[in-house]
Amino acid sequence: MDTTAMLIDVAILTPIIAVVGILAFSKKPNLREAISLIAGVTLLAINLKLYSSFNHGEVLSRQWLEILPGLNLSFRVDALGLLFGLVASLLWPVTTLYAIGYMRGHNEDHQTRFYACFAIAIAAVMAIAYAENLFTLFIFYEVLSLCTYPLVTHAGTEKAKKGGRVYLGILMGTSIAFFLPAIIITWLVAGTLDFQQGGIFPEQTPIALLSLLLVLFVFGVAKAAVMPFHRWLPAAMVAPTPVSALLHAVAVVKAGVFSLIKILVFIFGLDTLQQIPVSDYLLYLAGAGVVLASLIAMRQDNLKARLAYSTISQLGYITVGVLLAVESGVMGSAMHIATHALGKITLFFCAGAILVASHKSEISSMVGLGRSMPITMTAFFIASLSIIGLPPTAGTWSKWWLLTATLETDHLILMGVLILSSLLNIAYLLPIPLRAFFPGKQAVSGPVAIHEAPPAALIALCSTALACVLLFFFPNPLFELVSQIFSEGTP
Repeated sequence: MDTTAMLIDVAILTPIIAVVGILAFSKKPNLREAISLIAGVTLLAINLKLYSSFNHGEVLSRQWLEILPGLNLSFRVDALGLLFGLVASLLWPVTTLYAIGYMRGHNEDHQTRFYACFAIAIAAVMAIAYAENLFTLFIFYEVLSLCTYPLVTHAGTEKAKKGGRVYLGILMGTSIAFFLPAIIITWLVAGTLDFQQGGIFPEQTPIALLSLLLVLFVFGVAKAAVMPFHRWLPAAMVAPTPVSALLHAVAVVKAGVFSLIKILVFIFGLDTLQQIPVSDYLLYLAGAGVVLASLIAMRQDNLKARLAYSTISQLGYITVGVLLAVESGVMGSAMHIATHALGKITLFFCAGAILVASHKSEISSMVGLGRSMPITMTAFFIASLSIIGLPPTAGTWSKWWLLTATLETDHLILMGVLILSSLLNIAYLLPIPLRAFFPGKQAVSGPVAIHEAPPAALIALCSTALACVLLFFFPNPLFELVSQIFSEGTP
């Protein structure tokens, strides 16, 4: 038995083992949270080992269970899965560290349940990242929806429960109505659900059927928040800020766009995708979503609500990139999974830090806040630059590749859409830190005491802000990994 391949099992089971420890030490917060941190660092080390083995040409796969002949619950390491696995395992311990400062600083109830559900969600993410086939991906995609529901409804208020109902209703409803039927039809037509380079559909598959399946998959993977199935995301903002960070950067939305890339590249294949007429309609629908979500974000005074609609817009970039059906677009989409994760998690960390330290959640009340929270607002500024796609931050590279793909495919309108959206990003993000540092006539005279968030939260948000800058100057590891998406014999 290949001991290196067994690390796939360990990657999935490490967060589950952590759940046992978290529950066992529920009445000893320091030990409970130490277990979460140790598990997070361990998981990162495991994924780095898988990355090293993959780069040395090792084939890493594991089969857990045969359901039917040719239909297995099985896993395989590929470049795209490694990207997702590394991003999630890197941000789990960072988010845990942040959560320690936030949850204690905000005196949140049910902290043990929070850390336990968080760990289960990361286990589901690992299984999604390394799923060898569409059946395995679907199983853990649904597990992720279910285990994050208690996190969304964490506050236990009527508002939280309502948000949770919208969250679970849309995600489960689209899975049952669209995603599952698409998987069943794919199995009947192709005879397999295994991810393969070039796709799995026979050449004689009718274009009309492929068009139907494409629509079902794009709308069925509602975690990608393609309009009009995006309302679950703003509804989930009733959750505590660490949960928002989990939803927007580490787990849920990234599981959505990752699944979409995986399906379009390895179930349809880029050549087939180019031949499906409906892909152009979906492409422009995603482009419209990019602009509309940005316009809605500009109207939000609540900081988390503005960031939520910003995420919907940024996910649209990833959907557009893969629907362009060229390698540069897929590479840009894959890179945007990582760069957006770092930028958006920093912004949510800052939003939570502001709430804990100053009890402010409305943007209009944050004028001059840079004097009392200079570190937090500096991190917010850096992360904003990354989301916009400006140097010297990581978001520059993914947006570069996405724009390159629009030029390569002569989609000049979509190039204009991405540029317009970036300008709108400037309009709804940069005024927040600028007014915090330069309040003008609204400035408060006299000295202002520095009052930042608890140290654990501050360290976390500074770490992710620094990563946004470092990934600009050292993008080669990320670029080399996404370059291998199309260089493998099979994913």
